[in-house]
Amino acid sequence: MAVAPIDGVRRVLDYAVTQIPRSKILMGIPNYGYDWTLPYVRGESVAENISNPEALERAARVGAVIQYDETAQSPYYEYTDAQGRQHIVWFEDARSMRAKLELVNEYDLAGIGFWTIMDPWPSGQEVLRSLFTVAKVE
Repeated sequence: MAVAPIDGVRRVLDYAVTQIPRSKILMGIPNYGYDWTLPYVRGESVAENISNPEALERAARVGAVIQYDETAQSPYYEYTDAQGRQHIVWFEDARSMRAKLELVNEYDLAGIGFWTIMDPWPSGQEVLRSLFTVAKVE
């Protein structure tokens, strides 16, 4: 499934705002994707963690068509590797980033924090800056 499907994020926020003042909630936003080898086996399968730019580069390299799951509000694609194994890759793009960031105002949250800020992701930063004033909190 998606790294952070919007319906799942909403469920967490719906609960969080009943337990924590909205002014104290910083919503976590993923800055990465997962490449899963299929078939998925619960308790055994492990995904490869990849950056969002790497997800796009990999899609281009393997000739995959990027699709968008409207329910999850997340992009994904499928491909077959050189060993004949099927893969599905879920990651974040500008559309999924915008969907998550719009929740900040909808839920009147204090802001956001990125998980794994070490991988530069220019399009994600552009969406963030188009909607908010960025401030570093220490």
